[in-house]
Amino acid sequence: MRQVVNTAIVVLATILGYLLLWPVPIAPVAWKSEKFEGYAGTHARNDKMAGLRLVTTAPHVGPEHIVFGPDGLLYTGVLSGAVLRMQPDGTGVETYVNTEGRPLGLDFDANRRLVIADALRGLLAVQPGGAVVVLADSVALEPILYADAVKVASDGRIVFTDASKKFSPQEHGTFDAALLDILEHSCTGRVLEYDPVASATRIVANGLCFPNGVALSADESALIVAETGTYRVLKFARDANLLDVGRALGAGDPAVQVLLDDLPGFPDNVTRGSEGRYWVGLTKPRSDTIDGMSARPWLREMTLRLPKALWPVPPTYGHVIAFDEGGRVLADLQDPSGRLPETSGATEHQGQLYVQSLHAEAFGMLPLPVN
Repeated sequence: MRQVVNTAIVVLATILGYLLLWPVPIAPVAWKSEKFEGYAGTHARNDKMAGLRLVTTAPHVGPEHIVFGPDGLLYTGVLSGAVLRMQPDGTGVETYVNTEGRPLGLDFDANRRLVIADALRGLLAVQPGGAVVVLADSVALEPILYADAVKVASDGRIVFTDASKKFSPQEHGTFDAALLDILEHSCTGRVLEYDPVASATRIVANGLCFPNGVALSADESALIVAETGTYRVLKFARDANLLDVGRALGAGDPAVQVLLDDLPGFPDNVTRGSEGRYWVGLTKPRSDTIDGMSARPWLREMTLRLPKALWPVPPTYGHVIAFDEGGRVLADLQDPSGRLPETSGATEHQGQLYVQSLHAEAFGMLPLPVN
């Protein structure tokens, strides 16, 4: 009997030691997440997106962002590295190019080149002949680890996000790298701008907690950025230089404006629609478990020592929000069933709203107007 007890003590001590001491890839930072009070007010639970018509991309997975080209065709990047091209109704699917990476944000420049924020390769462009060239894969002698979203301004300069300076999708995969960065909360993300005339990249802003989607204000003087790790959407000047967003917000500096705060999920892509609308997709809903760990770094470390199936990944839930430049919510569309999971964003085109997904084999279409 004593031997059984001693064995049990050793086993329990080993498990406890593992949970407390085993090395993990994050060094979590304590922060204060406001307690989520549930779906209420402008974000009251609804099923306004339940009528979404799904358009298959199978066998391709993850039409994470959608853009329409000067040819009127729909373009979207998928997990295999391909950029698909098709008719606006989803027919006639073909592979336009394969970046051999993970194309996320897409946009077109004045020369009709497709510009790509590729999580594995950096900022890319597709030449008229189909060749993929790297525009930028480093800035200030540091690698661009996680190019995420991109927007080409009318002056030709290209704004894009580098979501994390620490967690590389090359090493961890895009989803796990994002999860690790958000769990650590060291806020190493940046917004960058590439000047194609000078072939130079500069840092517009840093100190961001996984900056994701980016859009331009109507006059292109400001940037609207989704900060995934803090459930908010920010606005700051496009001509900023090395703006430390976290420090500015902590000091109450008006250089950074919080447009949307305490969102009910993790914001991803931001796109500009018509009539002053902007759209943001929420890939996952808020989690009391994750929020509750914000001030407990040791608990976040321990979580990563558990089997991956036990990580606190929230359930699927379809959700996109429209707002204006002042941060007023114009529409809130939800599908609690999560029929289209991980709704990463929405793009308006010819009276339709195209809803994107991080990991589905489909995107969704919904007639406008919606409210």
